[in-house]
Amino acid sequence: MYVVILGAGESGVGASLLAKARGYDVFVSDASQIAPVFRAELEAKGIAYEEGGHSWERILTADIVVKSPGIPEKAPLIKALKEQSVPVISEIEFAARHTKAFIIGITGSNGKTTTTSLCYHLLKTAGLNVRIGGNVGYSFARLLTENSADYYVLEISSFQLDDIQSFRPDIAMLLNISPDHLDRYDYNMANYVEAKFGITQHQTTKDLFLFNEDDLNIDLHIKHCTLNARPVGISRNAIQGAIITSGNWSFNLEPTSLRGKHNLMNALFAVHAALELGISAEVIQQGL
Repeated sequence: MYVVILGAGESGVGASLLAKARGYDVFVSDASQIAPVFRAELEAKGIAYEEGGHSWERILTADIVVKSPGIPEKAPLIKALKEQSVPVISEIEFAARHTKAFIIGITGSNGKTTTTSLCYHLLKTAGLNVRIGGNVGYSFARLLTENSADYYVLEISSFQLDDIQSFRPDIAMLLNISPDHLDRYDYNMANYVEAKFGITQHQTTKDLFLFNEDDLNIDLHIKHCTLNARPVGISRNAIQGAIITSGNWSFNLEPTSLRGKHNLMNALFAVHAALELGISAEVIQQGL
C-alpha cells in the first residue's frame, strides 16, 4: 500500500514511522521546510520526503493520505484528493487502525492537557501499562512504533477529529465546548460542536462517553444526537469545596496542587475513568 503523509511535524513524522514499520511504501510531503530533527528521523529510516512544496502527481496516486491536523479541508490539494476519491485520514485514525489496545480519548476546548495528564497518572499509579500522547507529547502513531502498551490516554483536538472514519475510543471524554478555531469551521459554532462530538461518533454500546452536563453547548447538542455509547454526565454538583464525589466514592483534593473549580471538574473526569477501569479508590486518592 502506498501511503502519503502530508505534513512533517510530530504527527506526520509519527505516522510515517508507523507506516514504514508496517511495511508500507511511504512518501512524506511538506509545503514548508522540515525541522532538522524530523528530517534526520526520516533519513535515518530511509523514508522518502520532499519539503518546500507538494508534488501533486506523486501524491494523487496514493492509496491513502494521512493529513496533518493543521491542513484545512479547503486546501486545493485536499480538494483534489477527495475529487479523485483518495481516502484522507488523520494520524489518530491511521494509528488506531494498527492497535487493539484500550484507548481513552479526551477532547474539549479547555482542560484537555490537564485531564489527559491526570488520567494517565492515575492509571500509572495503579500499575497499568499505559502511555500518554496525541495532542500532548508524542503522536499516537509514534507511540505505536515503540514498546506496546495496554492503555493509551490521548489528548485529541477537533482538528484531529475532522479526519476520522472509524476511530473509536473505549472511553471518550468531552470536557467542554466554547468558541475556538471558528475560522476553521466557517465561523459556525454548530460546525465546531459537531466536530467535538466526533469523539463519540463511532463508539458502540460497549463504550463509555463522559460529558460535561453543565455545558450549554453540549447540553443543546446531546438532546438532538444519537449516542451509541453509554453516556454519563459529569457535573459540578459533585464538587463540595475540595471534595469530589464519583459514584459511591469521595476524594479529597486539598492535598493536591489542583485549584479552581475547572480543575476539580477535570479531576472528576479522570477519577470516573479510573473507577471504570476497576482502580481502587485508595489508589486513586494516592494518585491525586
